[in-house]
Amino acid sequence: MPRIAVVQKPPVFLDRTRTIAQAVDAVREAAEDGAQLIVFPEAHISGYPAWIWRLRPGGDMALAERLHAALVENAVTVQSGQLAPLQEAAREHRVTLVCGVHERDGEFSRGTLYNTVLTIGPDGSLLNRHRKLMPTNPERMVWGMGDASGLKTVDTPCGRVGALICWESYMPLVRYALYAQGVEVYIAPTYDSGERWIATLQHIAREGGCWVIGSGCAFRARDLPHSMPGRDTLYPDREEWVNKGDSAVVAPGGKLVAGPLSGELGILYADIDLALVTQARRSLDVAGHYARPDLFQFRVNAAQAKPAHFVSYSGPIAVPIGEDPSGSTTSSRAQ
Repeated sequence: MPRIAVVQKPPVFLDRTRTIAQAVDAVREAAEDGAQLIVFPEAHISGYPAWIWRLRPGGDMALAERLHAALVENAVTVQSGQLAPLQEAAREHRVTLVCGVHERDGEFSRGTLYNTVLTIGPDGSLLNRHRKLMPTNPERMVWGMGDASGLKTVDTPCGRVGALICWESYMPLVRYALYAQGVEVYIAPTYDSGERWIATLQHIAREGGCWVIGSGCAFRARDLPHSMPGRDTLYPDREEWVNKGDSAVVAPGGKLVAGPLSGELGILYADIDLALVTQARRSLDVAGHYARPDLFQFRVNAAQAKPAHFVSYSGPIAVPIGEDPSGSTTSSRAQ
């Protein structure tokens, strides 16, 4: 049976290089304990911007700009090779990794961040990149909206894996898109926590007949760096648990089999039996015998949404046909 490891440790906030190095160490530790699928939290590289929930919308704009600049500086550009150490760790230990990052688009503009979850295969290749479709409330001041090009499942040695970020799991049609692709291991990296979130994970496991892995962010105020703008004002109590994590593993049908790991740092392990997916869907398969496609139609636009399309021309440049003031049709061609 595949062994899952959920890493519930704080990143090195606002430091991409050190967070990646720390993640490599966690991969090594989990792999030595037999893990084949290793999951990190939402926006782990380099830290969920929890301060957005404390900033005043109008009064803290200057502070928000300084914090955002630090996020941009430490974001990941997928094409840049910045993740090479993590990819090499996956290859060295023959494990599959699912990790949340702040992604800076390296193809267009370079000015927008995305809340992205990456799936890296045991050969070190990037299997999927999914950008959060709808950032939640003040998150929209940090991240742009993703598209459905990464809304898919991928085959791994640990089963068919799909990932949705935080409150995407409250979007019924988004969940259904993964169910329709036969997700067996549903990864839910999140900043949410508490009893209601655990109940959500259990509902998804029952509804989808799949394993659900909740990967939470856990850190105290003291984990935020001294160099962070506004740290002492926003987090005066250094011992405060800003988020207690609540990582958990739920079996198909809704039984909690590991966690929640609350107010504690470490790695949560669980051995999962993929045969339970088939058993659960025998009685309830929402994208199969419970789907009623004769009554309901569901369409996903999975094309990558590009803000610009550049077309290369070769040969003579044709001047468009137009109409001169006299009303006659004219055309010309520049040689």
